[in-house]
Amino acid sequence: MRERRTAQEARRAREFAAFVAGAGGRLLQAATLLTAEAPADNPRARRLLTQALAHTYACWDRLHGEDPYNRAREYLATRFAHGAWHRYAALPLGRGRPLPAVGPLARLTPQERLVLVLRLYEGVAEEQVAALLGLPTERIRTVCDRATATLLHPPRGPAPAVRRAKAAAS
Repeated sequence: MRERRTAQEARRAREFAAFVAGAGGRLLQAATLLTAEAPADNPRARRLLTQALAHTYACWDRLHGEDPYNRAREYLATRFAHGAWHRYAALPLGRGRPLPAVGPLARLTPQERLVLVLRLYEGVAEEQVAALLGLPTERIRTVCDRATATLLHPPRGPAPAVRRAKAAAS
């Protein structure tokens, strides 16, 4: 009995290690895009990934044919949403609030980043994103469109100062 359990645990560990080897990089990239951190300096993204992989490993035996990548991605997205929308919402900068975003999606709000990453980077259908986030499908479409427009057409900087010619006093 003990040997059988040990063999099952070893098989589970090998399967999970193979899953992480195949999916870990893509999940880390998605987490980095969500947190809007620089790819070389992404501690929040790594923490999100670690939590998602730990949760997926804990559920590994209960997946019953379900795609472990989907499970990990959903957990990653919900953990990001919870942290970004609830924990940091009322905190002033510097008191537990994350550092300013620097990644390619830094101009977007956390909700816009989440929807954009799930829809465009991960290729998740609008209906699935809406169900995952508990929002109407129309809202997901609107947020995705707004985020895409923000990225494609960034706001212009301030207008250059206009120099006024001095009136001839003569």
